[in-house]
Amino acid sequence: MSRHFLLFYDAAPSYLERRAAHREEHLERAWAAHRRGELVLGGALAEPVDGAVLLFRADGPQVVEEFARKDPYVINGLVTRWRVREWTTVVGETSATPVYPGRPASGDAKRH
Repeated sequence: MSRHFLLFYDAAPSYLERRAAHREEHLERAWAAHRRGELVLGGALAEPVDGAVLLFRADGPQVVEEFARKDPYVINGLVTRWRVREWTTVVGETSATPVYPGRPASGDAKRH
């Protein structure tokens, strides 16, 4: 079963100044992950540019962790810290576990 995961990046203070040297390779890897259906959305946080958030769809966190470990931004120190969190999405056409008004969530039905 496919689930959503968020990859959070904390950017180094010199991120903007150093990004250009690694951006092409980073974007190539990101778009390749998107074409495989893993990376849904990704981008830097704005004002201040002190991190980034990437949304993945995968069966487990391993895909996301592997992406981060091989990302040139991580390898070259532009990202000082990264972490993966599973995100329980319940609203929207592409939510992993849709919950509709007036209907029990799939997990709730098992408890009753």
